[in-house]
Amino acid sequence: MKITDTLAEQRMLEDLVEETKPAIPAECLRLNFLLSTPFRYSATNPHGSRFRRPFATDGVFYAAEHVATAIAETAFYRTLFYAESPDTPWPTNAGEYSAFSSAYKSNRVADITRKPYLDDSGLYHLSDYAAAQAFADAARAENFEIIRYRSVRDPEGRANLALLTWKVFTKPSPVKRLSWKLHLGAQGARALCEAPRQSIEYDRAAFVADPRIAGMRWKR
Repeated sequence: MKITDTLAEQRMLEDLVEETKPAIPAECLRLNFLLSTPFRYSATNPHGSRFRRPFATDGVFYAAEHVATAIAETAFYRTLFYAESPDTPWPTNAGEYSAFSSAYKSNRVADITRKPYLDDSGLYHLSDYAAAQAFADAARAENFEIIRYRSVRDPEGRANLALLTWKVFTKPSPVKRLSWKLHLGAQGARALCEAPRQSIEYDRAAFVADPRIAGMRWKR
């Protein structure tokens, strides 16, 4: 909207941008873009993610069983951005995010929230994902569709989900949405949802177990 004058111009620009993106896999065409996007793009992060190898074409849809866990994950990675950009000033305004839930079903779930997996420091390493990526490869080879695992960012350690295939979605669109505001500053992160009213706060110590956060310069 900032660089166009009319809705027609905006649609034209969006269509041009869309043409530069990878094609949506045919199997995902029925899905809302919020659900299909993780399966559309190859992993560009040179480190990959916890259950996705660097530059892998197999997608992973990351989700959380509780919205507070999703907020904790988001707050951590936004904090990490500023930890790794020490000269970047704190944002003046809160960022706006949409939390959404989706419907899924699978009988092929690898649950590693219990022993002996829960004690595996490799699977739950804070920054080295090699062991978890190898586990995901093995899970895919055995036709597992979901990995259920403990969040290492949520202070309460609630469960996350790694959906390894779009086939598990039982509805093509999100079934519920909530709007959240996330503000980061020298004292930590604060998240607020207006309706229903709820808020979460993460102080400076919330994520210091991760060495990338431990040495962060908070005053800037």
